[in-house]
Amino acid sequence: MFTTEEIGAMEIIILIGLQASGKSTFYRTQFADTHEHISKDLLSRSKNQKQAERIERAFQEQRSVVVDNTNVTVQDRLPLIDVGRRYNATIISYYFQPDVSSSRSRNMQRVGKAQVPEKAIFITAHKFEPPSYAEGFDTLYYVRIGKDSTSENPIWEIEKIPFGKIEDYYG
Repeated sequence: MFTTEEIGAMEIIILIGLQASGKSTFYRTQFADTHEHISKDLLSRSKNQKQAERIERAFQEQRSVVVDNTNVTVQDRLPLIDVGRRYNATIISYYFQPDVSSSRSRNMQRVGKAQVPEKAIFITAHKFEPPSYAEGFDTLYYVRIGKDSTSENPIWEIEKIPFGKIEDYYG
């Protein structure tokens, strides 16, 4: 991966996946040192508005961002892609293929407010729309949690999705 400083452009990285699919851990292990973390989970009220304001503020300060929400529908992603385009940012997605069983298992290991109601995972999976280059992404990546991965030592299998080949990555 290249940092923003190496390529000279801002990035908006949009993580796409079910709750408890590994998105926040992926952010911490891959981007915490180089990108601002923006998540509705960390906001209190008016989450959509506050998220948009934080993204805009970061871009105005020439900082790249990672948007760490489920982002499972085209409608969820459209305003993020639009703000990225307005600021001439590179628009990248990391797509975590929905796996309800694995998300449920990881969710059960969470404590307190980090744990989501189990039905939320099913509802999100039902709404899931895989990302497409047609939405406006510059690059799409497919992410799997490696079989020898642990919560303390996550192992990521990351594959760049060729333009026009996203359907090969649908579960």
